[in-house]
Amino acid sequence: MEGGENRLLPAVALPSFQEGIGLVLSRWSALQLAVENEWGGRDSRRKVELLCSDILTWFTQNKEPLYIDDLEMILDEALLSLNTQVDDGSIEEVAERLIVMHEECLDGNFSSIEKLRQSPLPKVARSHVSQVMSDDEEEDEEEGGDVDVGNGRRDMMVDAIQPRPVNQPTPEATAEAEDGWVQVTSRRSRGTRN
Repeated sequence: MEGGENRLLPAVALPSFQEGIGLVLSRWSALQLAVENEWGGRDSRRKVELLCSDILTWFTQNKEPLYIDDLEMILDEALLSLNTQVDDGSIEEVAERLIVMHEECLDGNFSSIEKLRQSPLPKVARSHVSQVMSDDEEEDEEEGGDVDVGNGRRDMMVDAIQPRPVNQPTPEATAEAEDGWVQVTSRRSRGTRN
């Protein structure tokens, strides 16, 4: 629904549409890769559950016209919360599938949801997916890759995965404080004692 009047989803269609959202997201390789590897932390699965809820709310509670760009922004922010970045157009594809599925459900057509129910889960494709990594995580990564000394990151050799650099500690951030504590900047910010 590209900016038109926002029609309400019939109550009978709500459970099917909610299931459809979950089915679409369960087939999104970038999202599943982030969850499997817990790139968003131990609560990565919970973040996906919240994304499903946010999408359903966006479609059902939004009083304004629905624009696909807004849905793409929700999907992009969810990936960022999982420390994941894609450059393969999958955000647009997922948003479009959700919009089309919503339109079908408005008309009482659940065929695309039925097809998703019957189709097997695809293998997770790893191309064009990037994980945001901290320096600590890079050191723990055992799979091969070239070390790029210039920007302090390690390029992972999993198809086309290329982590983007995260906030690097500044000299001030790593300087030892008077009480002997050192502040270390990472994805999970925490202090360590020398």
